[in-house]
Formats: sequence, C-alpha cells, structure tokens
Amino acid sequence: MSEPRIPTIDLKPWTHGDPEARAAIARTVDEALRTAGFLLVTGHGVDPALRAAIREAARAFFRLPADVKQPYAVKVGGRGWLGPGAEANGYSEGTETPPDLKESLSFATHEPFDDPVVNAEWYAPNVWPGEVPELRALVEEYLRKMADLEKELLSLLGEALGLEPDFFSRHMDHPTYGFNINWYPGTEVVGEPEPGQFRIGPHTDFGTVTILDRQAGKGGLQVWTDDGGWEDAPFDPAAFTINIGDLMARWTGDRWRSGRHRVLPPPADAPAEELMSLVYFGECTPGTRVESVPAPIGRVAYEPVDSHVYLRGQLDSITVT
Repeated sequence: MSEPRIPTIDLKPWTHGDPEARAAIARTVDEALRTAGFLLVTGHGVDPALRAAIREAARAFFRLPADVKQPYAVKVGGRGWLGPGAEANGYSEGTETPPDLKESLSFATHEPFDDPVVNAEWYAPNVWPGEVPELRALVEEYLRKMADLEKELLSLLGEALGLEPDFFSRHMDHPTYGFNINWYPGTEVVGEPEPGQFRIGPHTDFGTVTILDRQAGKGGLQVWTDDGGWEDAPFDPAAFTINIGDLMARWTGDRWRSGRHRVLPPPADAPAEELMSLVYFGECTPGTRVESVPAPIGRVAYEPVDSHVYLRGQLDSITVT
C-alpha cells in the first residue's frame, strides 16, 4: 500500500530561513494539502513537558466517578465535560453512527467580544474543574502557544497559495477557537464497540486549521487519501499533526482538501489501550466573509458565507440530542 502523502515540515527554516528554503516549504505544503489535507510540523517550540502535564491533570479528571463529573456536563460547543454519548462525528457526513467512544474536556474562546450578539453566541467563560486546579494554568499557557502557532501556520498557508502572507492571518484580530482534550479509554470503560462505532467517527473538521497533539496506538488516528483509502496516520512524538478544515477548503476553492479522518475503536488485541489527544480547532474572527479564491488557484467558486454562520451549522450537525 502506498504511504500517505503527509510530509513533515520543520518550521525553523520557515521562520528563519532564506527565500529559497521558504519557497521550498511553501511548495511542499501546497502539494500535501491538495492530496491529503494533512501535515506534520516540528520546530514549533511547544515544550513536550507542558503537553505531558496537561494529560496528567486531565486524566485525573476523567478517572473521577461519573457523578463527580456530571455537574460539568455540556453539549457540543459548550465549555465543560462532554460525557459518553454526547457526540457522533459521523453525523457531519450524513451517516447515523453510534456515539463516539470518548469523553472530552472542552474549552473555547476566552475573551469576550464588543458586539453583544456575537458575544451571546460565541463567548462564555471557560469552566475549570475544581478537582484538578492545576489544569487551568497549564491549558491557558498551551492556548497562548496555539494562538501564536495558528497565526504562523496561516501566514505559511497564504504564501503556499502564492498570495500575500496575511491573506488568512489578517482575519485573526479576535478569532474564535475550540480546544478539546479527548480521552479514549479502553473497553473496561466504554464497553465493546458496536458495529460501525469509533472513538471518533469519520469526519472532516469545520474551521481553518486544526493543531493536534496525539499519541500513537492501535486504536489511533487514520486519514483518508486518494491513493490508499484509510491509512494509519504517520506519527512523530515531537510533531503536531496539522489538517485544514471545511472552511479553509471552501476558502481555497477546493484547491486544498479538508482532511478526512477517524479514530479507531479500542483494538480487540489491546482492549485496555488508553489514548489522549489535545486538539486545537482554529477558526477566525466572527463575521469574516469567506469567498473562494478565484481560478487559476481555486477550482470551485462557492457562494460567499459568513464564517460563523457556517461554523454554527456544522457544529449543530454532530450534536447527539
């Protein structure tokens, strides 16, 4: 089987290299996003110790009894605990699947907006479980680093299209974001998977860029490629996995594809496998007009959309009611 066309990009030559090195990276990014919608990036400067500390604190929360976690329960798009049965990502593709085999701690946009209408829909204070008080400072530090990395990646994407570097990043004055800590426990917690049930069902993400810090496992991430269908995603413990979402694909007129992916259920030969992912979902400033880049860069001219009208519709589609 062919390998997924998912290259590893070192960001250090991008931020500090000469024009020739930067141009080579931009070409590599463009090719990868046209075929699979995924990249690995190293040289991002995020301390692995911070990522490990977040996992340790979050695991302490997830291992608490359900009745202790229940006061933090929310639906998709809320701030708090997404418990078992709250989400089914396959719904976004129009497929009715059993709920995803995971729990999440979900955080989102942390600064209020000036517009009260925008504020009412897209801002609420993040909820920090009192049982793990150390989690807040760790996550807030991580989110600062994700915001910086997201802007750097969007500048790279602008140049990869042959456009001005701020073509995307100029729409980041006050962006929304989502951040999930996803816990994928073994079958002793979730039970035996039903037919067609995944830790996360097949889907594409909804926003601009997703920054994923993942762990390798038999029941781990798979990506869809034209050449090989479903393939195990490449893994580098030092790297973040980057994929673009539906909004970015639309923005580029489908030159770049929204990376389709899934997370496999607990494997039969390792039913106790436990994994945890840190997932940052980048978006943009509410009210951004997303208009497809015209040909010859873009391939499809979509109707312009308000970024957050579009995002709300996508988020609603995966909520299990």
